[in-house]
Amino acid sequence: MKKNENDKSENTDTSEKDEEEKSKIFKKSKKKSQGQVLQEALGLEQGTLETIEKKLFIARFLDYFSEETLDFIYKDKAINNYKEQIAEILDKHATENEEDKLLKQSYENKEIIQIVDQLKTNAENMASEKGIDKPFDKRMRNLSIIVSIPMFALILILTFLPIDTLFLFPLLCVFCMVPTLIRSYIVKKWQAFKEENKMDYYTENREDIMILKGYVGEILENIRARLIELKVPLQLIKFVLHSRDYDNLKLINQKSQKGTTQYYLSFEYPEGMEPFTIPETIAAKFTQPTESSSEQSETPEKNFIVLKEIKGKDGVIESFVPTLKDNKAEEINDLLNECDFTKATEDISIILPNYSPEMAIYCICGEIVEVENVQVCNWKEDFKFYLFEGGMCDCGEKVYALSLMDEEQEVPDKLEGIFK
Repeated sequence: MKKNENDKSENTDTSEKDEEEKSKIFKKSKKKSQGQVLQEALGLEQGTLETIEKKLFIARFLDYFSEETLDFIYKDKAINNYKEQIAEILDKHATENEEDKLLKQSYENKEIIQIVDQLKTNAENMASEKGIDKPFDKRMRNLSIIVSIPMFALILILTFLPIDTLFLFPLLCVFCMVPTLIRSYIVKKWQAFKEENKMDYYTENREDIMILKGYVGEILENIRARLIELKVPLQLIKFVLHSRDYDNLKLINQKSQKGTTQYYLSFEYPEGMEPFTIPETIAAKFTQPTESSSEQSETPEKNFIVLKEIKGKDGVIESFVPTLKDNKAEEINDLLNECDFTKATEDISIILPNYSPEMAIYCICGEIVEVENVQVCNWKEDFKFYLFEGGMCDCGEKVYALSLMDEEQEVPDKLEGIFK
């Protein structure tokens, strides 16, 4: 009897410890983020590196759009979301210095937004001529529904007939496999379409694409000049682009997947300039790829993304628009501190069936996040949502994404600022 009581006590302690560990990474702490540590070590004003990250966001989007315009056809909401974020960033920082003011003027003079819209329209016209008149993910969803409904009806009818259950088992297996096979077929067909038409599209729209790339080059040069002015070690600023058509960049690594190549880059120093020395106080922190688990658990998370405009039901998210919510990091940390966590019962491939370069969560450096863990968060027994935990990125950052579980899910008034 005494042994059973001890076992129960140990199990309770273990359970409480697990819950504490799950929420510990989100608790407030006096420990500073890498950006804050770097800013303080270099004597920079608060928010300096955040401004640079936001400019990199613009460069990464326009670079990706110019390389993979076909990925954005018929995705008006996603494009509008990007345009709003870009306009907000440029408006906010255009008054800070003359260089940023010129950057905004160039954006307006070159009619970047109009070019984005025109390139998207041209891509949609080309796709329409080839028989594609809707986003491939929507086609995938519609076709899956069309095939699944009659199969489900057939299974339902057969269950009421005097048929051996062993006969039903293979049918159930087929029923489960068909949607996956359909998704695989459509993805392959979409990739083939892109490969067949990408070069023709690029040739026909080369002039506009080069204007976009030229503006990306201006942004990158603006960032590089600012970093040099601030004496920030350029080797610490790393990011991902989809092309190498820009000057003064150093290639660190590259990888190809599903027909696209991603380049992991940093800025080159001007010829003859000695690299800035990384301050000793932060050298170990920024040269080591990861921190110890105990250090990580004490650091409040700041890289939060919220999946908006989701399409999906019953816990399966078919499509979404990722939106960076770093300005809401404190609110999100507070929210997560008030939640109970349980591991999602379904695999990530089921929860996000269309997760791909065309629809992915991205790290702040531009790299696609590899989702390692999915938690269901229960807020005050009143509201549940997903928390997607990304693996440690090559840039040393870790990203978390929050999402509703159903497109018709109601959000408590208190949390609308995060999820809406």
